[in-house]
Order: sequence, then structure tokens, then C-alpha cells
Amino acid sequence: MKLAKRSDITASLTLAMNAKAKQLKAQGIDVISFAAGEPDFPTPMHIKEAGKKAIDDNKTYYTPDSGIVELKKAVSDKLRKENGLDYTVEEIIINSGAKHSVFNVLAVLVDEGDEVIIPSPYWVSYSEMVTILGGKPVFIPTSEKSRFKITPEDLERAMSGKSKVLILNSPNNPTGAVFSRDELFSLARVLEGRDIAVISDEIYEKIIYEGNLHVSIATYSDKIKQKTIVVNGVSKAFSMTGWRIGYCAGPKEVIGAVAKLQGHTCGNPTSISQYASLAALQQDTSFLTDWVGEFKKRKDAIVRGLNAVEGVSCTDPQGAFYVFPNVSRLYGKTFRGVKLNGSMDLSGYLLDHGRIAVVPGKAFGADEYIRISFATSMENVLEGIKRFTEALKG
Repeated sequence: MKLAKRSDITASLTLAMNAKAKQLKAQGIDVISFAAGEPDFPTPMHIKEAGKKAIDDNKTYYTPDSGIVELKKAVSDKLRKENGLDYTVEEIIINSGAKHSVFNVLAVLVDEGDEVIIPSPYWVSYSEMVTILGGKPVFIPTSEKSRFKITPEDLERAMSGKSKVLILNSPNNPTGAVFSRDELFSLARVLEGRDIAVISDEIYEKIIYEGNLHVSIATYSDKIKQKTIVVNGVSKAFSMTGWRIGYCAGPKEVIGAVAKLQGHTCGNPTSISQYASLAALQQDTSFLTDWVGEFKKRKDAIVRGLNAVEGVSCTDPQGAFYVFPNVSRLYGKTFRGVKLNGSMDLSGYLLDHGRIAVVPGKAFGADEYIRISFATSMENVLEGIKRFTEALKG
């Protein structure tokens, strides 16, 4: 059977590495996984109770394709109070995870041959989504020297007559970079006179450190707001990755097109998860202070530990729960009979000889790096750094 051309894409290495780690654990092998991009905290009890109540109340049937009105109103309230953005319920849609949100928005914006500008390193699925849709990813490379952020000059150079969309992800996966208000607004000034849409992926907005603040580029001006689609969800902030609820807000014509697409593909997001998400947005969020505090302790420990390893340098992430160390000085060296020629080799070596699972930077468009998630216990962080150090001793 001949597969369609759009099926010629690369599988997610983050999911693959995490699955391999789980498989080894199931075989009784002691592996510490730094691959998963999900908080290790359980979903808060009041959210779980809301999900259970939805089942008991028989809220288990189809909802509107675009999501229940109550949840869209809660998203509208959240965006107004927390982000300074006003959207009506007609400008908001609920999706089956923020990944689904991004894909659906790209699907209604990108035609064959359109260019989508993506700062690199980038989340693994952005480029593959663009490729599936027949678009062309245009990457803007960054490095730790620029704190993994693009400049207005970088953006100007990347734009062409075929540019259709810019994807911004702040706080960023995999680097932890957070664009400041001034940095975002300097990009907005470049975009204001251009016919280019912005997908602002803000899924990590609640996980931020050292006095950094999350700002949405959509707050710059009404003109920028009208060309921006804000993407968010409950997965990261509320430890609800498996509940699969994301949402996006933007111009009515874009959201309406996404609603029509969703109606013909998956239909409504899970009804039970929508009611649980309603509780997440409307009820107590004080637990986030403790969660972010714990993430910061792990971050500090893992940055300190990695920078103590010869041949490794690691910038201090400003947000999210990943570090993205530069390991390129290890390439060309041989450890325990294994020569390391890139991030794939190093990741495989660390799994086989260090019993730790990391994600190769190649998956994010940056082979000089690896991604390590510290969304795991401090005990695992400390033991993992110990194993990392031991495995790379000369």
C-alpha cells in the first residue's frame, strides 16, 4: 500500500525516548527519564473531583465542536485578568491539547508553499506540522549567546514575500528562554506593517523564574492582536497532560475556520476534561507557587551539576522545566568504546551506559545540544546528574 506524501515525517523523538525509558523500566532496568515534558505532580484534587462529578452528572455526551460556552467564558476571563487581552467567546475555541490548537491554526492559515518562520531551537512538532500541510519551515538559528532569542534584525532577514506565519514560543521548549516585554514589542514593530500571522504558544506561561514575567505579543497593539493567535492550555500549569485540553484565541475569522475544521476532524474535545478544566481555571491556583518553587530548586541543582561536567555548558533557563546544555565539545570523543558524533549518539550512550534518558538536540533543530527535563523528583535529578557525570568520565 502506497502511503500519502504527507506521511513522510519524522516521529517525535521526545515521545520515542520517553517510551523507550518506560519500556526498559518495565523490564526491571533502573532508568531515570529526563525525556518527559510533563509535571510529575498529580493533577490537583479539586480538578479531579470536577472530572468525577462530570461523569456522575452524565456530562458524557457531545458538546459543541468548539467547546462548552462555560469553558470559553472562563478562558476569556483568564485572558482578560491575567494577560490584559479581551476576547469574546466567538474568538475562542477549545481544542484537544495545545498541540492540536497549533496544528489546527496552521491548517487554516498555511497553503502549499507558504513559509512559516520558526526560531530554532524549536519544539519538535512545529516543523513537522508545517511539512504535513505543504508549507515550508524557515528557521532562524539562535544560540546560548543570544539566550536563544531572535532579534528584529533576525526576523527581517527571515521574511520574504512567501512568509505567512511566525511561531513564537515563550517560555520556550526546549531552551527555557523567556522573551521580555521590550524584546517582544521590538519584534511586534517589525510585524505591524506585514501581512504575517503570529502563533503565540504560551503553554508554559505559569512556569517562570528569577523575576521574569510572561508577556503576550498580542498586547502590543490592536493591529498585532488582530494578527495573533494566542495558544495555551491546562497541561503544563495544572499537570493535566493526559486530559488533553488546549485553547486558542484570535480573530473571529480564524477561530471560525478552526471550528469548522475541528467539526470535520475530531469534533469536540472530551466533555469530562472540559469540565475539569473549568475547575482548573476558575478555582484555587495557589499550589502553583509551591510547584514553581520546587521546579526552581531542581533547575538550580541541574544547572550547577551540568556546568561541573567537563565539556558541557548549560545556560540557566528563565522558564519552563527544561535545560538545554551545549554538549558539542564532547563530540569526536570516545567513552567506553563508543564514539560520540552528535546528539543522537550521546543520547543513546547515556541511555545504554548511564541509564538516563534525554532527548537529542537534533530533534529540536540543534544537534549541539540535548534536552533534559527536570519535571521529575529532586532525588531523580541528583541521581541523574551523578550518572551523567560518571558516564562521561574520561
